Amino acid sequence: MNDMTLPCIIVTRPQPEADAWVSQLQAHGVPALALPLIEIGAATLPADQQAANQARADCQNSGPYGAIMLVSGNAAQFFIDQKMAQALSCQPPVAIKTRVWCPGPGTARTAMAHGIPAALIDQPAPGAAQFDSESLWAQVAPQVPAMAEAGLRVLVVRGASEGDGGSGENYAPGGKGRQWLATQLQAAGVGVDFVAVYERRMPHWSPEQMAQARTALADGSLWLFSSSQAVMHLRNIFSPAELASVSAIATHPRIAQAAQNAGFASVKPCRPTMTDVIASLESRL
Repeated sequence: MNDMTLPCIIVTRPQPEADAWVSQLQAHGVPALALPLIEIGAATLPADQQAANQARADCQNSGPYGAIMLVSGNAAQFFIDQKMAQALSCQPPVAIKTRVWCPGPGTARTAMAHGIPAALIDQPAPGAAQFDSESLWAQVAPQVPAMAEAGLRVLVVRGASEGDGGSGENYAPGGKGRQWLATQLQAAGVGVDFVAVYERRMPHWSPEQMAQARTALADGSLWLFSSSQAVMHLRNIFSPAELASVSAIATHPRIAQAAQNAGFASVKPCRPTMTDVIASLESRL
């Protein structure tokens, strides 16, 4: 690819993911700049911490869960500890009780890096149109009747955003895919518990980053969004007029819709893989 013909890609993922994506894009000849619009940290509310500790103990001690759904790599990173990974790994192969559900390959890789065996992980098919809760459901739905019959529940491990007010996803404005999956489970007779193990916040940009963002909004750069919250944070910094001539790539249709609602001139959805992002970029040329 000829980088003289390509716009700069503004990567808005949290760190250190943003720098990793910038490095990979540049290795493919794509100019890129990291401007994270989300900061990730461990959950700080005592109620969330207590609930997470209890959930870990339940998972280690053959608790009520037929599956643990990790909504993201961050969920895996902040929830899985050595004791829990070992307990899940030691389940007899002929009588596995607790599966680990991941909405995409990135989450699955993080879960495996934290000690979860690949044989315990369910995720969307590699050729799925999207890596999300709906595609995950297509893979795990056959497990659900047996869970319902055994009285097992599903634990959804997620993040909390500023202002969520607690660990339950019902309090959060986002997480539509996870809530959709919970609805499917509940309709099939399987109870669902939510636990928040990390928090998503707006990072504090330096004056240099703010200047880079203003330049990127005006020079034809292409913004890459992997979260609707990142779109919201940018919308809270800049006016609709400043976004009105800006183009973006979004790694899910729901994120694309959020960017369109924020006033971006052009938004193209694609799957959240490097290959798909580069293909989406090439298709614009």
